[in-house]
Amino acid sequence: MSRILVTEELAEGGLARMREAGHEVDVRIGLDPDQLREAIRGAHALVVRSATKVDEGLLVAADSLLVVGRAGVGLDNVDVEAATTRGIMVANAPESNIVSAAEHTMAMLLAVARNVPQAHAALVQGRWERSRWEGVELFDKVLGVVGLGRIGKLVAQRAAGFGMRLVAYDPFVSEERARAMNIELLPLEELVERADFITVHLPKNKETVNLFGSSLFARAKSSLRIINVARGGIVNEVELADAIKNGVVAGAALDVFDTEPATESPLFGLDGVVVTPHLGASTREAQDRAGDDIADQIVLALAGDFVPYAVNISAADANETLKPYLPLAERIGRLFSSAAGAVEELEVVASGEIAGYDTRILTLAALKGFFSARSVDAVTYVNAPQVAKAQGVKVRENKAAGGSNSDWVNLVTLRTGLHSLSATLVGPRRQARIVMFDDHVTDVPPSDHMLVVRNDDRPGVIGLVGTLLGDHDVNIADMDVGRADTPGTALMVIATSREVPDNVLADLRSKPGIIEVTSLRA
Repeated sequence: MSRILVTEELAEGGLARMREAGHEVDVRIGLDPDQLREAIRGAHALVVRSATKVDEGLLVAADSLLVVGRAGVGLDNVDVEAATTRGIMVANAPESNIVSAAEHTMAMLLAVARNVPQAHAALVQGRWERSRWEGVELFDKVLGVVGLGRIGKLVAQRAAGFGMRLVAYDPFVSEERARAMNIELLPLEELVERADFITVHLPKNKETVNLFGSSLFARAKSSLRIINVARGGIVNEVELADAIKNGVVAGAALDVFDTEPATESPLFGLDGVVVTPHLGASTREAQDRAGDDIADQIVLALAGDFVPYAVNISAADANETLKPYLPLAERIGRLFSSAAGAVEELEVVASGEIAGYDTRILTLAALKGFFSARSVDAVTYVNAPQVAKAQGVKVRENKAAGGSNSDWVNLVTLRTGLHSLSATLVGPRRQARIVMFDDHVTDVPPSDHMLVVRNDDRPGVIGLVGTLLGDHDVNIADMDVGRADTPGTALMVIATSREVPDNVLADLRSKPGIIEVTSLRA
């Protein structure tokens, strides 16, 4: 059982999921920094929203921490680099609020187009001002979407329903993908020149801070209205306020600010501006999803499983084709660690169809398994490369095209200077199979306890091995015999019901015809 420290409000469903997984959930809200540093001692996981500052000082105090979970998307309050250095996984819930954020973007777009908040405020104060708050239609206007990620794509879909013409800027999106969404890709400067509305959906980083400022506003139509429901600081608030006051642009709708909570801004009080206090994710549905999603990530991380939304793993997300091979790679990594002995270099090879994908996550799974068998400390997807480096092992990642291993559609191979082990998944149920050890072809399911027996290829040896194991009450659960390409030797790969004691291994090694015996343990 692990202890999970929760320092901010989390939906009850998420708390229940973590408790149901057998963990102690310690909810402590409103801690000051000193109290937080004390509370985190002994915690294996930390769950936060946006208020808790997870900085290096806190991580230093976290003597048992394995994972930080952010119940939401943004990670401005988490020092991801410091966490990575310490081998602590950081995960978020990027899918939890995308619908809410997209819908709030549309609400802000409509509000700034039709002056809804200003007209409402005037009317409740007793002023009937129809002509003053005349707005503009969305139909046939050009919407510039800056950032075509999950939220930007949803906004584009909804804006298309209003009959808007869509252009976008995103250096990571291909022309083909944009065309499939009926969106024209443009350079940022040209997008600003053509757009009637711009909606920002970018992460906040050194490249995007103050991205929208005076130089870009000078290129815009005087009718331009800017919407930012992404991150504060991407739009320079002072320069935007000046642009609105001077008629360079018409208005803006902001849900996020450079400093939050924001109670003062040069934008407040301007007629063409709509503001809300960071409400993009503030729906009941988004809060419930954020709690559920981050709880699932925490449970996976504490179990040592692949965490889909870990942000500091040096690999791309595993796609559906690659994902089933992650447990396989981890398991054969553990088994192979027993056979490899002292190693200076470990090679991980992906062969077949899976070689066409980004296989870095597959390599991490293999490293996690390999070094977990050699380390008293927890080895994770995050710190596995650091553990390899600390142990002086150089890791090589290679790929082989499908035609190079025609007997198997896909193959995962681990190789050192002395040994190699290959495995695959077969059949509609994707059953794991070890299919090659060194230069011997075999076919046996991986098991927690296995023997690899290299022997002279002559009659009687198989019976000798079976009899000896039986005499010591070791049952053979599975077995396969493979011949090498070079005649004269054979290989038995045996799954046993329990670990074979050292004295039995020594007895087996002493028998005539036995060349080598290796014990594998998962």
